[in-house]
Amino acid sequence: MCEPFIKADARLWESTTRSLRIDGMVTSVRLENFFWSKLEEIARRDGMNVVQLITRLHHESIDAGHDLGNFTSFLRVCCARYLDLQLTGDIPADVSRPISELNAPVILGREREKYH
Repeated sequence: MCEPFIKADARLWESTTRSLRIDGMVTSVRLENFFWSKLEEIARRDGMNVVQLITRLHHESIDAGHDLGNFTSFLRVCCARYLDLQLTGDIPADVSRPISELNAPVILGREREKYH
């Protein structure tokens, strides 16, 4: 049962630290390579690079009143939710479809029903 996980390419769970600038402040984000690849895919869908995506997620999280005490965990959950929403069909697997064109309130409503 565990073979697909155990025998996966070890580079997927190796961590990489990237430095980026958010609002003039340099910060470092350390994530496993798997999550970096998912963030790159998410960013590409809407014509952004990873730094632009992370900056936007940071700003919108602050605007929403989120506690960003563990921002890297938030980014990991964003990646996991992205994959989960693809499995449910709420985010198309076709990576040429921008996420910004999707109906977020409808997607969030279905997700709430699923978990409550």
